[in-house]
Amino acid sequence: MTNEQIQDLAQSAKPFSLVILRWGPRRAQDGADAIELEHQRRMVSLRADGVIVILCPILDEQLAGTAIMTVPTERAEEIIADDPCVRAEMMHAEVYPCLGFPGDALPG
Repeated sequence: MTNEQIQDLAQSAKPFSLVILRWGPRRAQDGADAIELEHQRRMVSLRADGVIVILCPILDEQLAGTAIMTVPTERAEEIIADDPCVRAEMMHAEVYPCLGFPGDALPG
């Protein structure tokens, strides 16, 4: 890639929000399975609505998942603060502003 192509790509970047979910201290509380099912239902719904463009559950004992959201960071923080698992302290959320490039996608 030429320097000009790299600069053109950098200028095409669009703002997104990166959400990282970590397992919290109340992960195994009574009713955890039902709370997690509501979390999953909500995340899939946000994906269907286009608020989440990439949804990646993480198969780890510390990290629960990550998502790329199309909304500004402040709005992403509000959305994720209302998540059933976050409210129940089963998960903790971190939200970061990030950039993405048009056309990026996971392979099908």
